[in-house]
Amino acid sequence: MPQLVSPSAEASVPVVTVVLPVFNAGRFLRAAVQSIAQQTYRDWELLIIDDGSTDAALETISDIDDTRIRIVRDGSNKGLAARLNEGIDLARGLFFARMDQDDIAYPERLARQVQTLEENPGLDLVAARCLTISPENEPVGMLPYAETHEAICARPWLGFYLPHPTWMGRIEWFRKYRYTIPEPHLCEDQDLLTRSYTDSRFAVIPETLLAYRIARKKSLKKLWNTRYSVLCMQLRNFMHSRNVVFALLAVLMFVMRLITDLLNALLPEGRQAGHHRAKQIEDTELAKWRSVRESLHV
Repeated sequence: MPQLVSPSAEASVPVVTVVLPVFNAGRFLRAAVQSIAQQTYRDWELLIIDDGSTDAALETISDIDDTRIRIVRDGSNKGLAARLNEGIDLARGLFFARMDQDDIAYPERLARQVQTLEENPGLDLVAARCLTISPENEPVGMLPYAETHEAICARPWLGFYLPHPTWMGRIEWFRKYRYTIPEPHLCEDQDLLTRSYTDSRFAVIPETLLAYRIARKKSLKKLWNTRYSVLCMQLRNFMHSRNVVFALLAVLMFVMRLITDLLNALLPEGRQAGHHRAKQIEDTELAKWRSVRESLHV
């Protein structure tokens, strides 16, 4: 079963450390953990770092018998970025991988990412394509993506299409840049990328390797708060690097996105602009997701 251990616990050194911060994960945690336990690539450790949960989610995985799974629990609530930095410090692997408590990794995810990093020594961070799913595990759409570093970083004021839960990178890169504390609201990943992209190399594997769970609908207030947080983060980083043009473009995109959000709120759901349309999912993607669901019994 998963081990409740201290950071100094001795174990063999894995190639990959997967870090999964947990806060009141509820019914979704078990499938997330099982999707890592069933990876075709076997040389990994999974650090489940609890952030002061008050539910019984961790008890739902107590029967998963795998000594590569470690649970770190101190009873406090520090926030996602702090827990990710803690995972960076505890990681024993050559590669550091992200995982979210409500997402599902496809069985070949770690194998494909390790292969990509080993074959490309100049690459710091690799992500993957994502299918989006509902709370009921139904396919919703596909996240947008860019494959090469040049395409990913072509317009920094628009953000970087690198889905955070799919990240895997070299541990020394994570230890160099780390996550900002206190964390920018809901954009700690974009903050890290904005700070590091000029001196790093990114890539996205052009195949779907993770099911990314999305909420049914985000309130306009919450969406605008997130937009504002991203803008503040961008302005801080762009002005720090004295890139006034990028800062002005970020403001322009902020205004345009607010207008789009408002129009979407006024339009019927079927006519809204966005990237999460079920009709955009190819039959091969749907079949692949059905296979993953069946293997996990979700």
